[in-house]
Amino acid sequence: MIAVGGYEGERVAILGLGRSGLSAARALAAGGARPVLWDDNPDARARAEGEGFELRDLGREGAFADVVALVTSPGIPHLYPAPNPMIAAAWEAGVPVDNDIGLFFRALGQGAWDDLDTPPRVVAVTGSNGKSTTSALIHHVLESAGRPAQLAGNIGRGVLDIDPPGEAGVIVLELSSYQTDLARALTPDIAVFTNLTPDHLDRHGGLGGYFAAKRRLFAEGGPDRAIIGVDEPEGRSLANQLSTAPSDDRVIRVSSGAKLSGPGWQVFARKGYLAEWRKGRQVGAIDLREIRGLPGAHNHQNACAAYAACRALGLGPRQIEAGFRSFEGLPHRSQIVAEANGVTFVNDSKATNVDSALKALMAFDRVRWICGGLMKEGGLSALAPGLEHVVKAYVIGREAAGFALELSGVEAETCTHMETAVARAVAEAEPGETVLLAPAAASFDQYDNFEKRGEDFATRVRAAVG
Repeated sequence: MIAVGGYEGERVAILGLGRSGLSAARALAAGGARPVLWDDNPDARARAEGEGFELRDLGREGAFADVVALVTSPGIPHLYPAPNPMIAAAWEAGVPVDNDIGLFFRALGQGAWDDLDTPPRVVAVTGSNGKSTTSALIHHVLESAGRPAQLAGNIGRGVLDIDPPGEAGVIVLELSSYQTDLARALTPDIAVFTNLTPDHLDRHGGLGGYFAAKRRLFAEGGPDRAIIGVDEPEGRSLANQLSTAPSDDRVIRVSSGAKLSGPGWQVFARKGYLAEWRKGRQVGAIDLREIRGLPGAHNHQNACAAYAACRALGLGPRQIEAGFRSFEGLPHRSQIVAEANGVTFVNDSKATNVDSALKALMAFDRVRWICGGLMKEGGLSALAPGLEHVVKAYVIGREAAGFALELSGVEAETCTHMETAVARAVAEAEPGETVLLAPAAASFDQYDNFEKRGEDFATRVRAAVG
């Protein structure tokens, strides 16, 4: 656990008692604070009370009279689409609002690491797509190279639940826009921006607010190195804002598909080959085409970002390549779950939006595509470039028939349930084809979350192919 100091003897309110809320309460208590906790869910309150924490209804009059700070869970809206009433009450009382990420960076700055020969370093990864894979890949490469590393944030352990880092330790954080938007301290040593596509727009008041939440990771703390995906205008703008000259190698630009040039530091992938250029010459390269855990252009972008982060941490190209080759990928993200009779079965249940599903489709040549679910705003027209790779679509979800009608020019069978879709795809797939679950939709019409959907797919595939 990372103990959070600076609040000794003071009351700090905690709103929201999921993983991050309870973790923050424990960390504050360990640092000498007196946490008071609240959640609208009585079961969550009972769990907190069972751990000996004091409960306080933060919605009642005067609840913040003796409170010096409020720590809120990332999932609770603090501005858009409307402020949570308890957060608004904290504002009215002049009480600073923070989250567990802000507490983490605050605690790290107060830690007793000055005596270490090599102090710990923090790599923070944000972006719309690929941040989980990028974070896990950085962590995996570090561990495979013998560097002590921990993975936390949106993936792995809660950020305050990790062990205090030791000599030369590296903490890799995956951070969502919900986390970066509110944290009062954001001071990573290396910050990574993967890409930007529309998501969570209601929570951030539009695309500009969403980008601004991501940008805070770079603007608030001034990382030593900024690794920026420049395949979208927002990334190019951010890289330009952070650079002081074309040769400024504190900014590492990364791309999947575009050859980058100039006197600075670039890492890019084209036609399956990763190349690192610095000061106008190539200094490293990796053939990504046969690395099974990183299929497709979207994963090549992840590989470029992870490569750049590991290079900034002092690893050599061959060390990084060895780590790439042993990386098996993350569950539900381009995860190979079976191979039988020349057919590959891939679980990309995390592809809950059109952009993610398109990238998954583009990664394979002949696809038997299992898709459908709770369709998001905007329709499916943006999938058009990937539909050329689809042999046939097998549509699931409560509104499968309507979803299938959106797939213009593709043979689509309305299956409704995963069991039927997997059975039909297995029966019809031919050698050289890929049966791909990439729903392009949320899971909540039939499953609790995308993980449950992916597990259902994997279980039925393995049962069908033996």
